[in-house]
Amino acid sequence: MSHNVYIYLLVMFAVVYAIRVLPLTLVRKPIQNRFIRSFLYYVPYVTLAVMTFPAIVDATQSPIAGAAALALGILLAWCGAGLFPVAVSCCLIVLVLEWFLV
Repeated sequence: MSHNVYIYLLVMFAVVYAIRVLPLTLVRKPIQNRFIRSFLYYVPYVTLAVMTFPAIVDATQSPIAGAAALALGILLAWCGAGLFPVAVSCCLIVLVLEWFLV
């Protein structure tokens, strides 16, 4: 391996370590600012959405089928359907659309 790989690994280690340790050492009191608290509350949801939504559309043979399943899943979840009915409905719509689109 070249010496650049060790430099990359060292930089990655420093960044990850700083991101995880600095908040623990610098912030000792509870956060009182409402904006920062709401920002930190939504960070996990935004991260999950950013990783999940492109994978939903790209996981199918046709992006149209993935987008339709995403729209149906959002609609069913908005109407109060549980996780299992939403997942089954999305799988079925992808199956049907890929039969007709491909």
